[in-house]
Amino acid sequence: MVTALRYQFIIDGELSERALAAFPELSASNRAPGAVTALYGPVTDAAALRGLLARIDALGLTLLELRQMPD
Repeated sequence: MVTALRYQFIIDGELSERALAAFPELSASNRAPGAVTALYGPVTDAAALRGLLARIDALGLTLLELRQMPD
């Protein structure tokens, strides 16, 4: 059984509802409105991680930080 790892993506700025809709598998929180948005949740494998990074890039978002979260 493969266990999904939890990741956190810190994105520059506050994401619109439309941008957030591009990441249905992730939860979002704003640390400080307008400053950054944290997206977090389980990522099943390396291909899924690459897919998330590609969506971030395709939307023109700036990824400030990516980290694997503890279980």
